[in-house]
Amino acid sequence: MNCIFCKMVKGEVSAEKFIESDNFFAIRDVNPRTDGHSLIIPKTHYKEISEFPDKFGKELMSFIKEVSKSLIDSGFGDSFNLIVNNGKSAGQIVMHLHFHVLPRKEGDGVKVFEKP
Repeated sequence: MNCIFCKMVKGEVSAEKFIESDNFFAIRDVNPRTDGHSLIIPKTHYKEISEFPDKFGKELMSFIKEVSKSLIDSGFGDSFNLIVNNGKSAGQIVMHLHFHVLPRKEGDGVKVFEKP
């Protein structure tokens, strides 16, 4: 398998993991859309969310909360967007499930979704 995230888990590719648990880790996005833009990545390879086991749902939610609080406490924003690109048509580039946490500030000009 030639998955960059799996290589990070195995230590074959270096990654600055700023938060890590038994089943997840968080890194900064290499092409950030906002200051502090981070990725939450399961340590086990799941291509997309339909493969992700329900038993990790509570742990994932706790990890999302920990990462987002860390980003906000570090001054990257006062709010955040949580995004998952699930499948190629939805913009998923690395075919290993991951979640984007985009810290946001009022008036930052970032357009994730247009307001109706």
